[in-house]
Amino acid sequence: MGREPPHMRPNAAGEAALQAYLLGSVPFEAVLAFQRRLVYDVAGNRSQGALVLCEHPPLITVGRQGSRRHLLCEPEELRARQWRVRWVNRGGGCILHTPGQLAMYAILALDRFGLGVQAYIDRFQGVIIDVLRDFGIHAGSRPGKPGLWVGPRLLAATGIAVRDWVTYYGAYLNINPELQPFRLVACAGPGAEGMTSMARERRAPLRPAMVRERLLEYFGREFEFTRTSLFSDAPGLNRKNAADALATYS
Repeated sequence: MGREPPHMRPNAAGEAALQAYLLGSVPFEAVLAFQRRLVYDVAGNRSQGALVLCEHPPLITVGRQGSRRHLLCEPEELRARQWRVRWVNRGGGCILHTPGQLAMYAILALDRFGLGVQAYIDRFQGVIIDVLRDFGIHAGSRPGKPGLWVGPRLLAATGIAVRDWVTYYGAYLNINPELQPFRLVACAGPGAEGMTSMARERRAPLRPAMVRERLLEYFGREFEFTRTSLFSDAPGLNRKNAADALATYS
């Protein structure tokens, strides 16, 4: 880890290779730009794929099924907390990003697997379900609602985008964030209970590094990658939390 990655270098042997990036805390905009580069690379070499695991400094993203009514606080509260609001082109609704939440961005060519969008989401969520089961947490999906749930509470929010049949965005799993702020954003939809976390459901300590390790293992197995390369940084990744012209507080 830490060495300069080949950045989707074509594989002469044609084997299915996964580039896994464990990036720590990175601004949302930087990771979005990096995903776009990976989409371009995978579109040109569809036997490969990428999985980006990271956290984001606090902000709110609003997907295609989200709206202003999912924000349960006034603009003054958003400014006080320095929560920017970013409207994005993924599926799903509003998501509050915060430390202690694992962002999982998968860049895969769906035609390599013969998958439609919903079948891919089901398989991706199945990977997360398997990881949670290893930690004694039993989660499941709900018809017509994105994400994974434990009882009435949302544990992992999901939302993807597809370009040239290559996926990006993915899922956001609460490992051990502070849960009180989730009362201010209807991540599970209006009227639903606030989000939960692995730490809350497990009622015991857990190591985020072990969650990432299990996720990589199950993801590589589910999507039939024969080789995985790990990197702790990415070329050209801008880790500065610069403001974006499309980000607002209202």
